Amino acid sequence: MKGYPYAFHVALDGNGINGLEGMAGVCLFLFNPEDNSYAYKIKYYDGAAGGHWVGVNPEQKYGFLGNTAQHLLFYDACTLEEVDRISTLRFEANDTSLRGSTHMVWLDNREFITAIGDYFYRFDLNDLTKGERLGPHLVKLPHAIKMSASGRYICYGSMDNPRLDRQGEAREVGIWDMQTGEATRIELPATCWHIMTHPEKDLFYSVSFRVLPQDHIDYHEWAMAYLKEYAFEIDASNKQVVRHWACSRETPAHINSDITISDKELIFCNGGSQSIICIDLETFTTFRIIDEKPDAATLVQHPREVATQAYDVCARGGIFNNSRHILGALRVSRFSLLDSIYACQLSQDQSLLFTANRGLNHITIYDYPSNELRLRVKLPDLQNYVPYIGQMADPRLGLHHSHLISPP
Repeated sequence: MKGYPYAFHVALDGNGINGLEGMAGVCLFLFNPEDNSYAYKIKYYDGAAGGHWVGVNPEQKYGFLGNTAQHLLFYDACTLEEVDRISTLRFEANDTSLRGSTHMVWLDNREFITAIGDYFYRFDLNDLTKGERLGPHLVKLPHAIKMSASGRYICYGSMDNPRLDRQGEAREVGIWDMQTGEATRIELPATCWHIMTHPEKDLFYSVSFRVLPQDHIDYHEWAMAYLKEYAFEIDASNKQVVRHWACSRETPAHINSDITISDKELIFCNGGSQSIICIDLETFTTFRIIDEKPDAATLVQHPREVATQAYDVCARGGIFNNSRHILGALRVSRFSLLDSIYACQLSQDQSLLFTANRGLNHITIYDYPSNELRLRVKLPDLQNYVPYIGQMADPRLGLHHSHLISPP
């Protein structure tokens, strides 16, 4: 059997604009750089929804599919067959269907920590029924969760909560101290869903995810905000912002997803703006852009995708009373009428950058740090895996967050 040293796991949420309400699946993409050969496997899971993020345990045997449907769902990291799942509603009540265990951190090959309701819980994969409540996380809707380099701190972002009595916009990140069992909330000028930890220091980086509520109140059907964006460098031990980067609203850095890091750059992809931004870590000012904005000819070749995107935008809010959101979204997307890159992961030797483009339904591998295109693979249609989707429907799989297994 041919060997593939790289395994790129990508969460799938179907063909709609709002992945938080979509399907739940995983794409496993295998790659061999010696001859650019590849293989892939795709699977959707019945009875689950809102597939969002994937994380594989240290021994690379089990994968976790984070989602917004209040399940803990695990799969075999080689075959993608489901291993186990449990409803989190047995542990905590839920105030909004956007709240789910979307991310987690593995403590070892079996134990992990994730957020349920207003609390962090510790679980053992051997018996998911015995979750241990650790304490309150202190943020509105915990999202991306990462362990700091020393293993002492869990760092996490936060989503805006659609419940009015929860005060809507987040503008915060959190830090959980594994020694004291206490959480700290750090207030920021902008909401940050996603974070990345430094590989050697107890620093972490959060990138702003700026949205506006439809009709000024609805953070469930939010709209992309045409506003300036931020990246924050935060010291987990001192609980303070060390440095921050800001860019104008014209910079294509909107609606970020995966964040990764090299020795020299903080790297994050932007599904709203069709780009990957690489910020210089030494100065935290200069940056590079990998641009995947589709041209007019490409858009013409994807009529079903463009039609679904346009329809779903209009379905999220009234066209006339929310026209500012539609006009802002057009500027954010640079009038492309498609979403874009939601996955990006750097190989351990920092030679390859793996990405997944949701709008164009393809996986691209770049040589790093040159950022030259090495391989692009168009993935099959959604109809091949979900029989009840009509043949004329949008064929996108719904590529979202990812996890890369690569040689040390």
